[in-house]
Amino acid sequence: MPSKKKTDPDVVRIGTRASELALRQARLVEKALLARGVIAELVTFKTTGDKKLDQPLTEIGAKGLFTRELEVALSKNKIDCAVHSLKDLPSELAEGLEIVAQLEREDPRDVLVVNRQTGAESLDELPPGSRVGTSSLRRRAQLLARRPDLEVVELRGNVPTRLSKVEKGSVHAAVLAAAGLIRLEVQRRITMFLEPPEWLPAAGQGAIAIQARIDDDRIKQLLLPLDHEPTSIATRAERAFLAALEGGCQVPIGALVSDIDDTPTLYGMLADLTGRHIVRGSRRLDPRAPESTGETLAAEIRSRGGGSLLVELRQLSKIPAPQPE
Repeated sequence: MPSKKKTDPDVVRIGTRASELALRQARLVEKALLARGVIAELVTFKTTGDKKLDQPLTEIGAKGLFTRELEVALSKNKIDCAVHSLKDLPSELAEGLEIVAQLEREDPRDVLVVNRQTGAESLDELPPGSRVGTSSLRRRAQLLARRPDLEVVELRGNVPTRLSKVEKGSVHAAVLAAAGLIRLEVQRRITMFLEPPEWLPAAGQGAIAIQARIDDDRIKQLLLPLDHEPTSIATRAERAFLAALEGGCQVPIGALVSDIDDTPTLYGMLADLTGRHIVRGSRRLDPRAPESTGETLAAEIRSRGGGSLLVELRQLSKIPAPQPE
């Protein structure tokens, strides 16, 4: 029997960013489809976030910095599905698209990677004034809350680039996602795991989302069996929390569902840009209504000072206030 060609309409076209980490994540989806007898091919894209490496993410300002080009291609039927790091997807998806499946989540925690010459084995051991790199306001705020004596500097680029900058001493340390290092098989570079709930990752961190067109029943039926339900339930709560706070890359928000105390619980935080003011909360996860869990915790955070924090953050970053419907 002849092998299918790339032009064969039965071959599923998977859209992905072109970075090595994104490709590895897309290949996990490709492998999962192949295990079910479905042949796929990867179609690569460079996103706005990939192109504008000389600017902080907060200055670029648009939503979907690492996803928009894929969503546009998906909407125009140039690809059949798109694979994203879930944490990169805006809480409000493009019209006509939905998250159909999520693969089983990798370790969602943040980690510290330290230049060996510092001799530090933890965040607390870094010498005062050490330069710690990150492009995330959430990580910046939590770093400054814990170590206000550190110099937190902008660090852009893909994971290998950021690791190289730590190795060369451009920064003394960097905060990255454990999942990315594990998927790239460089977890040996991890110096320290930053443990929840004291330190919270981005909503959806560690999860791989597969997005498809709402009206494409054929593709949805192929993708649905790939969904890992516990991952989807947890991230739905986290993303509902994020959405209820109108959060994005310009607002320091962390969220994670964890069973630290043997009970699945949603932990959330909202901070100012300096880390001096952090509002934290937690709520037991309702697996039957995870979005409700996220929305309820967000309302609690707002009522305990988060509301005024959001007003201040919008003024500083010139984010428009949400308009009443």
